[in-house]
Amino acid sequence: MQIDNNKVVEALRTVIDPKSGNDLISMKLIKDFKIADSDISFSVNTQGLAETAKFELHEKIHTAVSAIYPDANLDIHFTQENVERPLAQIKNIIAVASGKGGVGKSTVSTNLALGLSKLGAKVGLMDADLYGPSVPTMLNIKDKKPTIKQLYGRHRILPIEQYGLHTISIGNLVEPQQAVVLRGPRLGGIIKQFINEVIWPELDYLIIDLPPGTGDIQLSLVQTIPLTGAIIVTTPQEVAVADAIKAMNMFRLENIKVPIVGVVENMSWFIPDDMPEKRYKIFGQGGGKTLAKMSNSVLLGQLPLFTQVREQSDLGSPIVMDDESPIQKFYLDLARNAASQIQVRNEVLPPTKIVGMNMQN
Repeated sequence: MQIDNNKVVEALRTVIDPKSGNDLISMKLIKDFKIADSDISFSVNTQGLAETAKFELHEKIHTAVSAIYPDANLDIHFTQENVERPLAQIKNIIAVASGKGGVGKSTVSTNLALGLSKLGAKVGLMDADLYGPSVPTMLNIKDKKPTIKQLYGRHRILPIEQYGLHTISIGNLVEPQQAVVLRGPRLGGIIKQFINEVIWPELDYLIIDLPPGTGDIQLSLVQTIPLTGAIIVTTPQEVAVADAIKAMNMFRLENIKVPIVGVVENMSWFIPDDMPEKRYKIFGQGGGKTLAKMSNSVLLGQLPLFTQVREQSDLGSPIVMDDESPIQKFYLDLARNAASQIQVRNEVLPPTKIVGMNMQN
């Protein structure tokens, strides 16, 4: 019997991993794959699965492979490798951070995600700012609720799709006027839920919009997933840079070591609606370059303060989607520069490791 390796792999792509909600191949759970005559053998990492889920998974694998090669001898080994690979189906996980509020971090995160998507990438956006979720407004999904799907007996969350993005926000899980009152452990629990209980598809980038500061949410994030890198957002003024340095230094701690991909300087100058040729540097200048130098990274972009940026965000149609706007190019350039620097980071640095839990002590 002539067995095509590629056909078996494609069959295994139809089998869903009970933990992530993605297929076994994209989650890199198949190892020791061998084909000899009519024999097919491989191992599947089932670490953390209940016995009932393992039994059901075995049946689905057998059904998928037998559908194309009914006479093959199939030998499936279940292994228990203690290797945590959360979000293994996502190539790059990028946190967007700032030390203070009011610098336009969520606007940058949303337009960056949409910009990368506009350039042809598959992108997700996680709104991790649990106290002040802005993404539902900016993406015009305030009234949408995520779909709940049952997978191997467990309820899982499907991210909302909008403008080509896959996104999740606590703003879509609570009522619009409801105050979010949470203590540290619960904050971390929601972040872990967004990671472990949301069925994220295969993505080139997952952009994570962090809240201001260096608190429980940031800590829970680096303890749960290996971040590819962080982008720091600031304005040109000294007081914003001083706080952004704190956010930057958290990622650079010895036991965290998340690379700084680059810096975004927002509100670099003001453009009046009636005088588009004018530039007023009302927040000063040089803050982004200073921060990039301190972080040994690069200035990914300088973004203008322009009325249309605010208007488009409030309308739920971010500026990077407007092909007629003269401001769009600033955000597309940011997306291009970010993609380029992420590629460089991946070529010269090893993958980031998940931070040990004793970080809280």
